[in-house]
Amino acid sequence: MRHSSALLACISAALTASAAAQQAPGIKLADVAGVWEAQSMIGANDSVIAASIITATRDTSGWTMTLSGRDPIPLRVVAVGGDSVVTEAGPYPSILRPGVSVTLLRNVSHYKGDEMWGTFEARYSSGDTFSGKVTATRRK
Repeated sequence: MRHSSALLACISAALTASAAAQQAPGIKLADVAGVWEAQSMIGANDSVIAASIITATRDTSGWTMTLSGRDPIPLRVVAVGGDSVVTEAGPYPSILRPGVSVTLLRNVSHYKGDEMWGTFEARYSSGDTFSGKVTATRRK
């Protein structure tokens, strides 16, 4: 019987620890809501290849990315944790490769206050992939 009590105590402690981990502090979408002016860069010198406006909402609906001269592209929020938000978009026509579509764009973005930085990977209908860095500042 004593072993059963010990086992129950261990299970209870594990469940309590699991619940605490699920409630661990981290970024919330409301923390990053706003309009962000972003630049995507590649290469050793961080050459800017695209500028965009990212609109982030307090929940997973309504996130968009607007490239110069284009209609807003919906962003899907696929993960949130720590200081990061992972979004995906696509398909949409490439701004860098005429006649080719971006089938999937994935951004891993890290946030602190009004600053954002991270990485992107674009997959094209041609089968190629392209990756680089992204930075952004939230408009006041």
